[in-house]
Amino acid sequence: MEYTFAPHIPSVAIDGSEARFPVHRIYCIGRNYAEHAKEMGASVDRANPVFFCKPADAVVADGAQIAYPCGTSDLHHEVEMVVALHSGGSNLAAPDALRHVFGYGVGLDLTRRDLQAKAKEKGLPWDTAKAFDRSAPISALRPARKVGHPLRGSLELEVNGKLRQQADISDMIIGVPQIIQALSKLFELAAGDLIFTGTPAGVAALARGDWFKARLEGIAELHGAIV
Repeated sequence: MEYTFAPHIPSVAIDGSEARFPVHRIYCIGRNYAEHAKEMGASVDRANPVFFCKPADAVVADGAQIAYPCGTSDLHHEVEMVVALHSGGSNLAAPDALRHVFGYGVGLDLTRRDLQAKAKEKGLPWDTAKAFDRSAPISALRPARKVGHPLRGSLELEVNGKLRQQADISDMIIGVPQIIQALSKLFELAAGDLIFTGTPAGVAALARGDWFKARLEGIAELHGAIV
């Protein structure tokens, strides 16, 4: 097959391997920690989770310097556990969901908060606030065959050496199997999908010159800087 230009395949590193994980889609869930929903003034509806997407090429590798995005003066961090799928389908059952999981990592859902606030006021989609370039920094993935499927563990973010966000992933309102089940009722999930599973309280602004360290206990670390 001939292309008019060389296609770019977004991918994520795999811990301990030279192989890379090709990214198909990036799904995100909002309001999945009660304290974060409270700080954003939002209600929680377990039966109707809030989902949004980022483009596959929004991924940024560990250790990168990330240019402060255009169109905003209020860039925020949201640290999250990330789930990577090696298979998928539609209308998946929660008890079978984890067999589709390739591995886990930690990432940031970078958000142009001022644009999100304006969109909320007008009842508009969040695309410009969430789905922008380099908005999904992510660590190397740890395969589930090595680390299992974590049910608890500290999720935290430091900015310039000071703790900003910290919670246990057991505090998630909707667990990973249920997230996968709910997503599969809306989309046909596929190998290469990444799922950002929500952020705890403590979201705040990032400025040029800030450096960050995200950590999912026993699984992964992510480092980077805003320039």
